[in-house]
Parts: sequence; C-alpha cells; structure tokens
Amino acid sequence: MSTTNQRHMTQTDFMSWRMEKDPILRSTIVAVALLDRSPDRNRFVNMMRSAVDLVPIFRRKVIEDPMVLAPPRWADDPDFDLSWHLRRYTLTEPSTWDAVLDFARTAEMTAFDKSRPLWEFTVLDGLHEGKSALVMKVHHSLTDGVGGMQIAREIVDFDREGTPKPGRTDTWAAPADGELSVPPGHFSWYPDAAADALLRASKMLGRNGVRVIRAPRATCRDAAAVAGSTLRLARPVVSTLSPVMTKRSTRRHCAVLDVPVEALAQAAAAGAGSINDAFLAAVLLGMAKYHRLHGAEISELRMTLPISLRTESDPVGGNRITLARFALPTDVDDPAELMHRVHATVETWRNEPAIPLSPMIAGALNLLPASTLGNMLTHVDFVASNVVGSPVPLFVAGSEILRYYAFSPTLGSAFNVTLMSYTTRCCVGINADTDAVPDLAALTDSIADGFRTVLGLCTKTTDREVVVAS
Repeated sequence: MSTTNQRHMTQTDFMSWRMEKDPILRSTIVAVALLDRSPDRNRFVNMMRSAVDLVPIFRRKVIEDPMVLAPPRWADDPDFDLSWHLRRYTLTEPSTWDAVLDFARTAEMTAFDKSRPLWEFTVLDGLHEGKSALVMKVHHSLTDGVGGMQIAREIVDFDREGTPKPGRTDTWAAPADGELSVPPGHFSWYPDAAADALLRASKMLGRNGVRVIRAPRATCRDAAAVAGSTLRLARPVVSTLSPVMTKRSTRRHCAVLDVPVEALAQAAAAGAGSINDAFLAAVLLGMAKYHRLHGAEISELRMTLPISLRTESDPVGGNRITLARFALPTDVDDPAELMHRVHATVETWRNEPAIPLSPMIAGALNLLPASTLGNMLTHVDFVASNVVGSPVPLFVAGSEILRYYAFSPTLGSAFNVTLMSYTTRCCVGINADTDAVPDLAALTDSIADGFRTVLGLCTKTTDREVVVAS
C-alpha cells in the first residue's frame, strides 16, 4: 500500500462515504453465520483480539477533513474497547431463524457510531436445537467480500478443538505501523496524493512517450478507447428499467436460500459458463417471473456488479472493488443461452480499459456534489455479488459454521443478492428495500425458481434441491 492508502480512505471508499449523506446509500455489510452450538466466550474474545492485531484498521476510527476535500483519515482509537464491539444476547421465544434475520436487518438499518471503529459482532444464543448465530456488521470501507473471507480464514479454526496459528496472540498488540498511533495532520493527504499522482504520471508518460513515437495511430486509438470507457463507467443513470421496483427507502428486510455448489457448477459447465454466469442467469430468470407476477413484461434490467481490483500484494482485508453498472437481458427463457449472453456482457465490462483507472475516476467524481454521485446508483435495479467462500468447514471458538450468508448494501438499488459458497452449499443472501420489494417472499421464491431452472441443465448429480431457509 502507498502511504496515502495507509493513512486515508481510498478515493473509491471516500465516494461511498460521501454518498451516505443519503441514508438510502449506506454502505453497511451484515454477514450471518449459523453455528451448531454456542461459541466459548473466552475463546471467542481471544479470536477477536487476534483479528484486530491482524487487521489494525479494525481498531481505528475515521476522522473527516474539515474542508471535505481530502478523504477521511484513519487514526488509532485511544479509547478502543474490544468489549464494546462484541455483544451477546439470548433470543426470546420464538427463537427461530426469522428472529436472526430480523436482528440482521435491524443491524443493517442502524448507523454506526462514527466516533468508534466501524464494526460490531453479535452472538445470538438460544436458537432451536442448541444452535447459535454470529451476526457480523462491518462498514464497507473496512473490507469487501473477498477481504472479509481472507480475514475469516486467518482467524477462525479448521477443527473444533482449535489449532494455534503462527502470529496469534491473546493480548492486544501495538500497531505495526507506529506512525498511525499519532494521527497525521489534516493536510498530510495533499502532498502524499500529489507525489503519488506525479509518480503515476511520470511512469505513464515514460511508457507512452516511446509508444507515441513508434505507433502514434495505435496510441491515439488506445487513448480514445480509455476515454470512452471512462465515460461508460461514470455516466449518470437517470431512469429505472423496472416498472415495478421503483420506490426507495431506508427500510430493509432479508431472506436466504441454499443451492448445492456441485449442481450449480455442473449446470454452469453444461451451459459453457462459470458459476457466476449461472448465478446471474438464475437471478434474471427469477426477475422475469417476479415481474410477470406483477403484470409486467421486461426485456432487461440494470445491475451493479462489484469488480475486484485486489492483487496478491494487497494486505489482508481492505476494500478493493469498483462498481460497473450495465443492463442484462430478462427476455431469454433458455438458461444456457442466457448464461452465454450474461458471460459476454460481464466479460466486456470486466475488461473495460478504464477499470484499472477506477481510483482516479472516483477521485474526479468526488469533486462533484454528493447528490450527483447518489443519482448514479439510485436508478439501478439490483446489485449482485459472488464471493468464493471456504470449501472446508470453519469453526468459531468451538462452534462449527453450518451456513454463511452475506447481506451486502443495496447501494440505492431495489435489492442486493450475494452468493457465498461454503463447503457444499451456495448460501444466497437477499437484502431488499421494503418499499421497492414489499413482497419479499414472492421475490425470494422467484429467484429460487430461477435457480431451479438453471439447475435443470445438470444431469450428473441428484442433489439439485433449492431450499428457501426459514
């Protein structure tokens, strides 16, 4: 990481932070792990001590620039209290899965205390059959889905008894980068950012200067392609394609469903696509059905797709994504053909020439009023994200994780659907705006039917059951 990124939010995070002036655009991630038993109290606390040592940003708070020009900076919280971030409750009867989902949606709708580090973990005991749930609430500026799984794999156990890991400690450790224990000044970002920009510019000029001389026409074509790509990534969206999911509010409700990993992978292979293609095809088929239930025929919907910018040199955790907004078809009934069309469109956007320039594009957009940034997202129909989880069981302080669901922010859309693979199941979390989707059960059943249609391509496995969890 550069010095700027160590001390301050990235420009992409700053953009989402500024948009939160409109609570509809709040960037809160809530994940829920279903546990087979209650986690041991002392072991759980020690596990979380290790987590904040591994990812020091989890003990840092945000300090905003009074001039609102530079991104907020991270500073060690002198009042950091691990016990404030860890909560534990026992559910009252009826202590069902619905009670867990209700707790999760309430957590998502509740703003963070911005005078403290932006995360909260809550254990909910008292579920039927002795089960518990771990509800993890994290601001998106701390990590993305991939980063979250990186952190999980580092701090959890791979068996019930627990195996000590190198570097784990049972006591709070001092920050590895001592400079952050003394917060940088408000103006420190400006020289750091200028130096970073100058370095990038000199490298670019050095590379392109020779190329302009050797191949001036190709260089001009590439420059034009990057300019056009930048406009496509940053263009405003002024209309909602769905005639049904048009309202927006700050209220949320959550639902989950389970899909067998092997069956989805085989269906994807049968359609000559990836699991992500099969996932998106299932959502689109579900959306076509949902709109038909409301008497509407639609040809396409617009989605936001998080694209990972993470590299092997990036630290554990952190938020390393950019957002692409584009339309996908909903008028294709054949799942294999739909996967083919989805794959072609998604790959085009993943390979947009301007994707590597996303931080600089975000920096330019941050010069605009926050309301302008919000208008870029509130007319998007839905967000879909696919996160590769763990292929082996994970354990939290003696409790086995049975299911692992993520409820990612709607970012102004009608709903967010996130697929998290875990052992043999794809755990699908749906986070919906209650005004846009007042009938969540109908939307969930429609998406489940979309998965069933896609799994119809699979003929090699008998486990093709899609379960709407309750």
